[in-house]
Amino acid sequence: MSDLSALLGVAYPWLKAAHITFVIFWIAGLFILPRFYVYHHETTPGSAEDRAWTEREDRVRKIILAPAMIMVWVLGLALGYVTDSWMQGWFHAKLLLVVGLSAYQGWLAAYGKRLATGKRPLDNKTLRIMNEVPGVATAIIVVLVIVKPF
Repeated sequence: MSDLSALLGVAYPWLKAAHITFVIFWIAGLFILPRFYVYHHETTPGSAEDRAWTEREDRVRKIILAPAMIMVWVLGLALGYVTDSWMQGWFHAKLLLVVGLSAYQGWLAAYGKRLATGKRPLDNKTLRIMNEVPGVATAIIVVLVIVKPF
């Protein structure tokens, strides 16, 4: 296991750079998908435009969100291992927010499936508010990682 620690220690700047890159991809996807839902809400269920939005949303989930989230988790856990951050309060708070963002992504996927079947349970205003979740979470995570307040 010490060989793994040594390897990861040498690779730390690369792990960190890759982690930040995939965080950017993930958050970008979490910003765009609810915006797509706002536009999708305005379409007539079953129309060609409705089907086009469903396809776009599916691509965002499969091509951007799922791979980016997986890489964020893998690289983030590797960074936690390298830096031995497991017992630090800021890391626990960050981890809780990342779990929350992962759950938010799951909720977005479920909501997209409802939209694809013609259901529109939320109004546009609620979706616009939901679009703020990743931005607020990201701002808090950045402060936790940079400032390490506790």
